[in-house]
Amino acid sequence: MNEGLRYNTQREKMTIPEYGRAVQQMIHHLFEIGDRTKRTEAANFIVSIMAQMNPQVKDRDDYLHKLWDHMFLIAGKDLDVDSPYGQPNFEVQTEAPEKLDYNKNEIDFGHYGKYLLEMIERVAAMDEGHDRDIIAFMLANQMKRSYLNWSKSSVNDQLILNDLKRISKGKIILPEETKLIHSSEILGKSMMPAQKQKKNNQKKQGNNKQNHNRKPNKNN
Repeated sequence: MNEGLRYNTQREKMTIPEYGRAVQQMIHHLFEIGDRTKRTEAANFIVSIMAQMNPQVKDRDDYLHKLWDHMFLIAGKDLDVDSPYGQPNFEVQTEAPEKLDYNKNEIDFGHYGKYLLEMIERVAAMDEGHDRDIIAFMLANQMKRSYLNWSKSSVNDQLILNDLKRISKGKIILPEETKLIHSSEILGKSMMPAQKQKKNNQKKQGNNKQNHNRKPNKNN
């Protein structure tokens, strides 16, 4: 079949499509050049073409190094030419990245904030006693504030106490009858001045509209 009439799915897979099929074919043609010096000259010429096709890479200090690496990637690791940067380490580039270990607790309780979680961890390491209980109670109230700032709705105190127990891995357990700061007090204090001003403006506009629509008293 004529090469020009073939579907892309029938052609050789492109390693880096940004450079186009013609550049890939030129790089593969390097293997047919027997003389190493001429093969290196041809490789330098191909790199210059790649640079013209991607002028934006010239803004980077290592752009030539990057282009040579791309040429080796397209050709394969057996290409024998003199590169000013040497052959790239294919094993490192194809190596799977290390798996990231996520802390499940930080995901589940992210709405409390990183610093609050760290404080709970520190308090959990303290010796049991009256001072520790007071700090734990203050932490529970702060957890409730953070929770309401995140959800903007009421929350049961028992949920906060249970979360405190889970985050501290069972080291901080407040009595079930513990009463935390009331949700309405937290939500009332968390209202920003701009929000209050907006509500006042809306109320004022409503009053002005009512006054405007009010019919004048004929007796006046």
